[in-house]
Amino acid sequence: MEWAKEAALLAGWVGMFLGVISGAIIGLFFHREDWMGGYNSFRRRMTRLGHIAFFGIGFLNLLYGLTIHAHPIADGAARLGAIALMAGLCTMSLCCFLTAWRKTPFRHFFFIPVITTGTGIVTLMLNWV
Repeated sequence: MEWAKEAALLAGWVGMFLGVISGAIIGLFFHREDWMGGYNSFRRRMTRLGHIAFFGIGFLNLLYGLTIHAHPIADGAARLGAIALMAGLCTMSLCCFLTAWRKTPFRHFFFIPVITTGTGIVTLMLNWV
């Protein structure tokens, strides 16, 4: 369980860092009214969502690491949950950015981060001690 706790905490902080970096990069262009088709365009919304997903799922990883520290679960379950949430962190922002770039076919891959993130949460809930 120690590996899962450390991995989840590290993944959470990496997510925070990537959220800051991606926000800084896309923030360079936000002053342009027509950037990525304008403020309400699909491309721009998906890009913003990818940036925010780093923070959101990063927080889930942090909470997971802190939760299994305070309420230990079995090693196998802790590892599965940590891996699933790390996969969700990687794939959600990736799906958002790829979908902003090419709507089809990448929008069809959102089931991957949903399933992985959900698996991490459900694993914790089912193995709560």
